[in-house]
Amino acid sequence: MTSLELRHVNKNYGAYHALRGIDLAVAQGEFIVMVGPSGCGKSTLLKSIAGLESISSGEILINGRDVSTAEPGDRGIAMVFQSYALYPHMTVAENMGFGLRMAKRPKAEIDAAVARAAKILRITDQLDKRPKQLSGGQRQRVAIGRAITRSPDVFLFDEPLSNLDAALRTQMRVELSGLHAELGATMVYVTHDQVEAMTMASRIVVLNRGVIEQVGSPLELYRNPDNLFVAGFLGAPRMNFFLVTVDEVSDRMVTVSAPGLAPVAVELVTGATVQKGAALTLGIRPENIAVIDAASGGGTVCGNVRLVEHLGRETILYVDAGPLQCVSSESGTGNITVQIGHVAGVAADTTVSLRVDPREIYLFSQDDERTITVRKPILDQ
Repeated sequence: MTSLELRHVNKNYGAYHALRGIDLAVAQGEFIVMVGPSGCGKSTLLKSIAGLESISSGEILINGRDVSTAEPGDRGIAMVFQSYALYPHMTVAENMGFGLRMAKRPKAEIDAAVARAAKILRITDQLDKRPKQLSGGQRQRVAIGRAITRSPDVFLFDEPLSNLDAALRTQMRVELSGLHAELGATMVYVTHDQVEAMTMASRIVVLNRGVIEQVGSPLELYRNPDNLFVAGFLGAPRMNFFLVTVDEVSDRMVTVSAPGLAPVAVELVTGATVQKGAALTLGIRPENIAVIDAASGGGTVCGNVRLVEHLGRETILYVDAGPLQCVSSESGTGNITVQIGHVAGVAADTTVSLRVDPREIYLFSQDDERTITVRKPILDQ
């Protein structure tokens, strides 16, 4: 059953087109996470679903009912904001039951709803306190509890954890995932945090310049991005991109190389065609590059280590590969990021030989930046 459906939704601010023909169907009980760079339209889309922004054209349906022009209170949604937006003069219980009181629900019903939400969120012992007596995490639970008491058709979250410290964000991520499993509710969640998106979402919606670039499960988008933008946006450290030239084409196999990059053979997706001498963009994730002994041979790239980041469980290397031309690199031409899944004894200002796993290479066309290599297997959904 479809819980939320967007049909060709557009939003204009004068000449600025913030949302461009958004189509999305959300099934009952899904946890949808919307990600994208600042200004991509994700918060505008969330507010449009909530009714806080009016759409310029299109339709928004909740449980099959067109709510495109309905008031926010009539849409069957509850929204949790980045700021807790709690009334300082009210107790926790009064804040959580405020929406039901405004709807003139019976006191017994309000008390029961507040008690249920408090039990779910483990704040029963905080009901008589005021917001100033609570920690940041407790305040966010109260804000979520206020949404739960309304029993909405759809929960909307606008970066609710961004004001919390790292440890508390991790704890609240686990609690929100557990809450979703317990309630079985439809949730739409906006975040800048890739970890939140990858760990919490049933499906991720990647937005860019008001357009949906791709929708899919976290691992599907990570392993099989439709284009260069999605490939570069998901993943930290981000994917490495290099300009390469086609050396040979044989059936569905293509061999590419570049100055400073040894030739590698990659399989193309069915229907993709490239010409010898054509320019392509090659992508490889940092965890799919290995540091090898230069004397053993078989290296794909050689370079000088500019910086080493020891993060305990992993080591990040930034390697200057000289003439190798990077695409959209924030670190400059010739820079390769390598992620090693352990503490590595590599020092800065040393020369290393790198081997790229050919099975994990992505190729993108230069004209539309679409992925043209075969889809990668997903071992664990």
